[in-house]
Amino acid sequence: MGEKKWYVLRTAGGKEKKAKLYLEKEIERSGLQNLVSQVLVPVEKKFSIKNNKRVATEKLLYPSYVLIEAELSPELQYIIRNLVPGMSGFLTDKNKADQSPVPLRDDEVKRILGQHDEEIDNHGHIEIDYNVGDSVKITDGPFNGFDGIVDGIVEDRSKLKVIVMIFGRKSLLELSFNQVTKE
Repeated sequence: MGEKKWYVLRTAGGKEKKAKLYLEKEIERSGLQNLVSQVLVPVEKKFSIKNNKRVATEKLLYPSYVLIEAELSPELQYIIRNLVPGMSGFLTDKNKADQSPVPLRDDEVKRILGQHDEEIDNHGHIEIDYNVGDSVKITDGPFNGFDGIVDGIVEDRSKLKVIVMIFGRKSLLELSFNQVTKE
């Protein structure tokens, strides 16, 4: 048995996830699971607040590419190049005439996988549609219906610091992003 290495596969734009599924099914059908450790489409999760709701979206880190950790055999290469819809083969070295697949270097793998793992650990990024000084209306909680001004943003805790007038005095409240709407 040889050593498993990471390779980059080219896919049709927008078909990365389908190509990954087709590849996994074809590998299983051919009984080559022992040659493949994982097939990966690196994505970045982003969260944004729209209409007072937290919306999750995924953005591809490397559009038109799928990563595979495998021990390449001629049969596996044939499957990838010829049997998987939406997949056009390996990323190769242009300077070599044989067009053999080029494995990723260890530092590249660590960077790509580290970035992907970090996205999983952080559960994505939150896009904030609020700025200091914005007028907001509180829509949830004990201060529902109050108007205020954004005084600060605490991104890591998904909170806004909002100044509201309560009984004629300015009071600072800490509210989550989904407790307010922009006015």
